Amino acid sequence: MVGDDDQSIYGWRGAEISNLLDMEKHFPEVKVIKLEQNYRSTNTILGAANAVIKHNVRRRGKKLWSDKGDGEKITLQTFANDEEEARSIVEQINYARVAQRVPWSQQAILFRTNAQSRPLETALRQGSVRYHLIGGQSFFDRREVRDLLAYLKAMLNPNDDVSLLRIANVPARGLSDVTMERLLGTSHERNCAVFAAMKNPVVTTTFQTKTRESIERFVELMERAHASLGDHALSGDPRALQTMVERFLEEIAYFAELRRSEKNPETAESRIRNLKDLTATLDGSVGATQLPLERLQTFLEQITLDSELKEEEDESAGDAVTLITMHSCKGLEFPSVFIVGLEDGLLPHSRSKTEGTLDEERRLFYVAITRAMRTLSISHCAGRKKYGTITSCHPSPFLGELPPEFVEHADEKAKQPVTPASGKQLFASLLDSLE
Repeated sequence: MVGDDDQSIYGWRGAEISNLLDMEKHFPEVKVIKLEQNYRSTNTILGAANAVIKHNVRRRGKKLWSDKGDGEKITLQTFANDEEEARSIVEQINYARVAQRVPWSQQAILFRTNAQSRPLETALRQGSVRYHLIGGQSFFDRREVRDLLAYLKAMLNPNDDVSLLRIANVPARGLSDVTMERLLGTSHERNCAVFAAMKNPVVTTTFQTKTRESIERFVELMERAHASLGDHALSGDPRALQTMVERFLEEIAYFAELRRSEKNPETAESRIRNLKDLTATLDGSVGATQLPLERLQTFLEQITLDSELKEEEDESAGDAVTLITMHSCKGLEFPSVFIVGLEDGLLPHSRSKTEGTLDEERRLFYVAITRAMRTLSISHCAGRKKYGTITSCHPSPFLGELPPEFVEHADEKAKQPVTPASGKQLFASLLDSLE
């Protein structure tokens, strides 16, 4: 029998750690052989992992070691909020790629819950970084997010046929698939956009009165939305675009449609939260003096990865950052690892206190630490954004279990002077990247 009780992280799925710990009760003659040499990580990373897992009382004692040397200290970073955390990590990923020649594919971001992926995915897209999300659905692949982005693109440019056709009848407004197919066919015949066909009285008079009125109402809705983006009176409002889009979603009853279409009320509210979290980022990366039209254009340019336009080429290239939940990362390894969200309530999860699973949460942290081969960064935030409002957070108690000799705070690390050797290496890498 082979196994590691320190990596038992699937108790919620029925895995029973006692199968490993109680072997001698069932087989008194069993011989235990410890496999303590690690072939992946540096001794600094292993030392930190050993120290953390020692706080679990019910386990088989073992101490991992490696012949790969001590390596770099673990970097501990503190951020004001999750969006600042995401932006900084993306900057570090790109710096490592350009200055240290560490490919995206050798870097991974680990997190406890799927909800944490939203600011990370947004920052990666804004930084033009390709990524693969493992262990959950991409925030930008969710139906409600795709609908909102299609609406935003259509508001900016009503002649965007792909976006317009997606949202023309979402929520239902009398523009059936048959109606939109007729309009699309007419637009091809007239060599114009679908929206132009919808505005043409010669075209709309061919439809029945009720359908024609639905078309006219939709045209009026989109023209009004497009015109509001150019309102100069809103150029000084730092939240103008967010407010405008949320009012638009209320006006078209999109939130009500989500609540109506979902059988589970919690699922509906989760979808609405996704939309409000996304709208809260609309004004974040541009100046308040810009028109909402300019802000929206900047946002959509940042959020749409070039790789989406040439997906096949990117997939064959294979160079992409891994975004992965801690439960999904077991058995994997990466030269550079970023563990984010080390806050009380996330890791350990808030449920662990009532369910008595604190030991399993600590094993999850142990698994996350031991995915790193060469460098490891751990971060936590003072606040996390929900519905655009910051909720205060407290550091995870697990951070206090990391031995000080293995950890280096980012602020202190930044104060240290660069050695001549590392400086030469940096400029050599920069020169190589230009070739």
